[in-house]
Amino acid sequence: MNKKKVAIVSNSLGKGGAERFAALLTFMLEDSDFEVHSIIVNDAVNYSYTGALFNLEKESASSYSFCRKIKKGIELRRYLVQNNIEIVIDSRTRNVLLRELITKFLYRNTIIFYIVHSYNFENYFPASKIWARTIYKNVEALVCVSKAIEEKVNQLFKLQNTITIYNPFFIPETEVKNDVFETQKVILFFGRFDEKVKNFSLLLEAFSQSEVFLKGYKLHLMGEGSDLSFIKQKIKSLNLENYIEIFPFKSNPYKEVREAKFTILTSNYEGFPLSIVESLALGTPVIAVDCNSGPKEIIQNEYNGLLVENHNSKALAKAINRFVDDHDLYDFCKKNAAQSVQHLTLNTIAQQWKNLLNNLK
Repeated sequence: MNKKKVAIVSNSLGKGGAERFAALLTFMLEDSDFEVHSIIVNDAVNYSYTGALFNLEKESASSYSFCRKIKKGIELRRYLVQNNIEIVIDSRTRNVLLRELITKFLYRNTIIFYIVHSYNFENYFPASKIWARTIYKNVEALVCVSKAIEEKVNQLFKLQNTITIYNPFFIPETEVKNDVFETQKVILFFGRFDEKVKNFSLLLEAFSQSEVFLKGYKLHLMGEGSDLSFIKQKIKSLNLENYIEIFPFKSNPYKEVREAKFTILTSNYEGFPLSIVESLALGTPVIAVDCNSGPKEIIQNEYNGLLVENHNSKALAKAINRFVDDHDLYDFCKKNAAQSVQHLTLNTIAQQWKNLLNNLK
């Protein structure tokens, strides 16, 4: 039997939650008996993937800047046609109206699925509701990574083709074996160094107010991004240089997550943050602010972590102190962490994608 040919189009397979999802999706679809092609717009590959890879940046590298964009479009269309791609899953950010109208034209004669990865709709929808409906209403499905995102889409655009499929986690068995990791006096953030999204100001101010560093605790920040200097300056202004360490990005920070007392997320907005899911899967509880969207669909307050009012440094500092001082609460959340995300395993989410792609109109 001939396999259905699917192309996953993403910004890259580099550093970021949406990029990590695109890489995981290649494994989900291949295991579901699809022929998988990854098409990346930018030349960055940090995550493992399977199937064919087509790098639009490399294919258009010899062109001048403006011509390169045109060349990428030509190469995208050529690849889809030459490889008889039947289904396109578009996982990119899509915030330039003209470009998206052209891209949808390039996708013609394929079945199109678009993914919305973030509650920040500026990254995925044009300002005009009419144009948003024009782009999305006649595609096979608009896949939302959280129920909150799907509800917002339906409220704003009245679309009838939305569905929620959560992001999965995949942690190799070698990383979840029964090795004993001694919990360190470490609070861990891992992700992108982007103040606008991740709100490091809130994180650092709450850490300072909690004063858990006086009890030997350190805050570890792992990742990379454009706001590293801003973060360092903020640390200096709060006199926290002796209590915070910064580490480079790691695609598989499993050891660091398992050794941390807990992980923390203070974002202004999210989609369905894999850092929370992976932390819980590794048995490490989480403190997260109740931002839109994702945390409240993952964290069960006082069961597998603590969910805190957003933009409230005092409440966040109190939550940090609770996990340090209330051993019964912490142990209870730690005990429940891994089991609480078993509905988000790669196999479970892969089955949902398989059902979606095999039940086409």
